[in-house]
Amino acid sequence: MTHIAVIGAGQAGASLVAKLRNSGFEGDITLIGAEEALPYQRPPLSKAYLLGEMELERLFLRPESFYADQNITLRLGTKVDAIDVVKKEIHIGDEVLPYDQLALTTGSHPRRLPASIGGDLDGVFVVRDLKDVDAMAPAVREGARALIVGGGYIGLEAAAVCAKRGVSVTLVEMADRILQRVAAPETSDYFRMVHASHGVTIREGIGLTRLEGEAGKVTRAVLTDGSIVEVDFVVVGVGIAPACELAEEAGLAIDNGIRTDEFGRTSDASVWAAGDCASFPYKGQRIRLESVPNAIDQAEVVAQNMLGEEKTYVATPWFWSDQYDVKLQIAGLNSGYDNVVTRQGEDGQVSFWYYRGNQLVAVDAMNDPRAYMVAKRLIEAGKSPDKAVVADAAVDLKPLLKA
Repeated sequence: MTHIAVIGAGQAGASLVAKLRNSGFEGDITLIGAEEALPYQRPPLSKAYLLGEMELERLFLRPESFYADQNITLRLGTKVDAIDVVKKEIHIGDEVLPYDQLALTTGSHPRRLPASIGGDLDGVFVVRDLKDVDAMAPAVREGARALIVGGGYIGLEAAAVCAKRGVSVTLVEMADRILQRVAAPETSDYFRMVHASHGVTIREGIGLTRLEGEAGKVTRAVLTDGSIVEVDFVVVGVGIAPACELAEEAGLAIDNGIRTDEFGRTSDASVWAAGDCASFPYKGQRIRLESVPNAIDQAEVVAQNMLGEEKTYVATPWFWSDQYDVKLQIAGLNSGYDNVVTRQGEDGQVSFWYYRGNQLVAVDAMNDPRAYMVAKRLIEAGKSPDKAVVADAAVDLKPLLKA
């Protein structure tokens, strides 16, 4: 009987094994995860779960009984040491697990500060998995002082949660502005204002020189301008890197992640990849998407292709971020944009529409789900409304979909 093994028990891995069974696969399935916990959703970790508004059980994507009912073997708390793609074997300690097909859904690792500048001090946290958030939770208390390193979405979301808990927050961003790598100045300005209104101090164009501590615990940060920030804890939000070490050691092609074709197949015909760890073709370029929707959609296509469907994965990039009472929804990819159109909605709603020439390529919508949904559908359909029409708040957007 055919055995499909999946390494990585996050959103992509859990989605992939469920889709295999849903598609009629009756062979053996093994889902291997390094963490002890059942596969869980990550976005609420640093928000609702950290704030105590969500119980652990509600994080789980499916109850344990699902895997038993579907005859899926769960190997949690299990570290894979190596993959032999020639012999089609997974090495776990002294155990050798044969496979017929293998999917890598290994996700990503948070980038950490080096020990040489104090990154190994107690009280220095990253926000990626359950263990990280459980370790950080006791520090996030009213009256504490926090330094957030990094002004991307990870750092800003961490700043928002800390501020909501009464923590005094300073955020430093080495680039000229927060969100510089991922958003237009208009979006940066919007969130800078939001955070300032909640008492967060944002310092742009300033990096971290080193962290200092007493008795192994972080107590202060020395910044690149020479200033010192006294801290009780530090949250590092400087991005993530694809977890492709196993694949690379196995000799699979790596290209900003595990290189796959349009079907999700790696350079080995029996090995596939999906989620944060996988790079794939997209509109003449090669990209890697770090998002829950991509993890689910790509994993489900890969599952179908493992069963012989040869279905091309067509990504529809969309993302979101929750900060205070602001829900940011993003559709499309804004790379190469040269113009941004602002559309003001009601009650503080606003959206920023990214154009490359006259082509609509992306949108950032703040508390404006209607603008987001219309823009998303326009982008997916390859339609680009006139900029003047988009900017006119009096114009109803919905008819644009029929144009």
